[in-house]
Amino acid sequence: MPMHPERYRLLRQGLFGKGPVLYWMSRDQRTRDNWALLFAQEQALLAERPLQVVFFLVPEFLQAVRRSYDFMVQGLRELERELARRGISFHLLPGPPEEALPRYVSQVRAGCLVADFDPLQIKRWWKFRVAESIEIPFYEVDAHNIVPCWTASPKQEYGAYTLRPKIQRLLPEFLEDFPPLKKHPYNPPEEIGESDWAAALKSLPKSSELPPATNRSGEKAAARTLRRFIESGLASYDRDRNDPLKDGQSNLSPYLHFGQIAAQRVAWEVRRAVAPTDSKKAFLEELIVRRELADNFCFYNPRYDRVAGFPEWARKTLDQHRKDPRDYLYTFGQLERGATHDDLWNAAQREMVSTGKMHGYLRMYWAKKILEWSASPEEALETAIALNDRYELDGRDPNGYTGIAWSIGGVHDRPWGERQVFGKIRYMSYKGCKTKFDVPAYIKRQLSG
Repeated sequence: MPMHPERYRLLRQGLFGKGPVLYWMSRDQRTRDNWALLFAQEQALLAERPLQVVFFLVPEFLQAVRRSYDFMVQGLRELERELARRGISFHLLPGPPEEALPRYVSQVRAGCLVADFDPLQIKRWWKFRVAESIEIPFYEVDAHNIVPCWTASPKQEYGAYTLRPKIQRLLPEFLEDFPPLKKHPYNPPEEIGESDWAAALKSLPKSSELPPATNRSGEKAAARTLRRFIESGLASYDRDRNDPLKDGQSNLSPYLHFGQIAAQRVAWEVRRAVAPTDSKKAFLEELIVRRELADNFCFYNPRYDRVAGFPEWARKTLDQHRKDPRDYLYTFGQLERGATHDDLWNAAQREMVSTGKMHGYLRMYWAKKILEWSASPEEALETAIALNDRYELDGRDPNGYTGIAWSIGGVHDRPWGERQVFGKIRYMSYKGCKTKFDVPAYIKRQLSG
């Protein structure tokens, strides 16, 4: 089955080299249901060349801690074995990608280079530098979104209400089943071996005192999590998703973040599942529209992690309230330890630190309180991003940056009633949370340890 031509784009023209086709894997760390890998294999088959997957294990990536690296490496080791079974070699390369990859391209005389899509600035800068330094064709494939980001919209959208009709119009064209990855017939001359993972792990941040992730990593674990959600969680999703005391969410976020499962596979299976329409609709809204809205924001707004990226009305109202007195001001260390006067906030922060996950509803409350307790919007944004990227397994992600920008800077939201500190930014309160779930029970569960 030919791939839809709008799933990929050419970043650099060039002459096809004599060596293997390279897939520079980064965001989409899986063998199954991976449009970027499928596209790379298609190029290799047409040219009758070997196919290599290259990956850079970048130390100190956007404040990630060892727990996140360990989760990722566990999945990569499984992926390496699966690729070998299909005659595709996996190469763990050292050094900054923007410097090391052009050298490797030259060393192996690569035919062409394929990368997966990522809207984050650091990834786009890497690709820009690589494209400047090579002379072979360089493609980018959006293997993360169902409707490719550049196809869904040519501009930054105001909110879900403007992106949703565009996505819905294109879904019948793009939401399809995947062809299988083939056993690659053009094997590399050397026998495919295993990477030196022990040496690679030594280059990463030292093991911290954080508990390891409680969930298993990798494609197989992601597939099991999806099956479990469809069988026991999807039916009640619309009713239970906003209650942190219930296991009402899909628990797929770390697998989606590391690309160990395709959102398109999840949507395909959920649409086919037997479950109430309202639950399926609510889940698919978040999986498709909200996720792709986050990519849209980060792709078209290079200031997604700064106050300058907030909408004009939000910057104006926050400026007008800069000098408002704050009832509480906390240092970064106090917030990191969960040592505030607010037991609900402390419980959410400590859950994130200990497990690598905070319930989605509480993430909004958590970020808005950081604004309330910080000396400026800039400080609040910097603090929220630092904590989220450091402790969340699915941190360092467009969803995280966009969610924080929504909470603190009104991105994809509208002006609300004016109040101290927040101005017209939407406010969330402890009392409001008590109408959604049993706050004392949640606090007791998280702080009892």
